[in-house]
Amino acid sequence: MTALPPSPQPLPVPTTDAHTHADSTREFSGLGVADALAMAAAVNVTRIVEVGTDVASSVTAVALAESFPQVVAAVAIHPNDAARLGDRLGAELDRLAAVVGSSDRVRGVGETGLDYFRTRDAEGQARQKEAFAAHIAWAKEHDLALVIHDRDAHADVLDVLAAEGAPERVQMHCFSGDAAFARACLDRGFWLSFPGTVTFTANEALREALDITPDDRLLVETDAPYLTPMPLRGRPNSSYLLPHTVRFVAERRGADLGELCARLAANASALFGEW
Repeated sequence: MTALPPSPQPLPVPTTDAHTHADSTREFSGLGVADALAMAAAVNVTRIVEVGTDVASSVTAVALAESFPQVVAAVAIHPNDAARLGDRLGAELDRLAAVVGSSDRVRGVGETGLDYFRTRDAEGQARQKEAFAAHIAWAKEHDLALVIHDRDAHADVLDVLAAEGAPERVQMHCFSGDAAFARACLDRGFWLSFPGTVTFTANEALREALDITPDDRLLVETDAPYLTPMPLRGRPNSSYLLPHTVRFVAERRGADLGELCARLAANASALFGEW
């Protein structure tokens, strides 16, 4: 396990981590969920969206959301997991369907979508599309936000959404496109969620996407324990480190920090409901 970085200066107004994996953070760093939530609250990150990536972690996400009022859950089979399940995919989707409707603390379906970086074979990509379609149907059936994982698959993600019919509320988690793709998503009414990668020096195209994102479609996330922002890149991430990215975004956009914090929290509520 790797030691966690020190806490940043608290934000001036409470805000929300729009996508994280607190249970996985525990595995990476030994930081328990209760302690992680306390550390986040101490820097004014007062709510999180805990995201499942398979049936087991989705069940855990729901349990955490039912145990901690500052947590809501999103549940899913991650696209790379869907690709690896082979003939077991249908059975696992059936198991997950029961989790989707198991609690009013489930506010999102995802992270689902397509990942052509790690899954490059046609058969695996076909399974990803099958799983993606099932998740889209659940989001519409249960009136939940759809949380999309998209890596190197921008056009196909939009094609599947067009074919299946997108839900009313869609989050492009860990947005990784340029301004042109951002415009395509924004024209469809999606929320764009920016992680610590937006602070990386090489990612100017991502920052240009941030520049054109309207205030009411902007989210910031950790995707912890991954994607730790500068200047801590390479170390384990956690929700208490969200202020680094929020401050970067505020400076980039020339926004008042407190107003941005409040807007990010309001946007998370618009997407996932109040909590």
